[in-house]
Amino acid sequence: MRVSLATVYNTLHQFSGAGLLRQIVMDGPKAYFDTNITEHHHFLVEDEFALSDIPGAALWLESMPVIPKGYEIARVDVVVRLRRKI
Repeated sequence: MRVSLATVYNTLHQFSGAGLLRQIVMDGPKAYFDTNITEHHHFLVEDEFALSDIPGAALWLESMPVIPKGYEIARVDVVVRLRRKI
């Protein structure tokens, strides 16, 4: 069965909107869809475009910036970019 790429992405975006997937947007048009919707962060191996989880408790922020009046923080996403040593 042939399915258009637009249909696949529309479905992924609908799943994200329903809270079944978490969309992680990278540079430019690059995006990942994560089935782990718990609070956690990510390692990104830049050369391989590989994404792996960092448990939420493994990283903490000592303070948060002052946010503009009328807004609240929805969530904080941290991506630690890695590359192999030369």
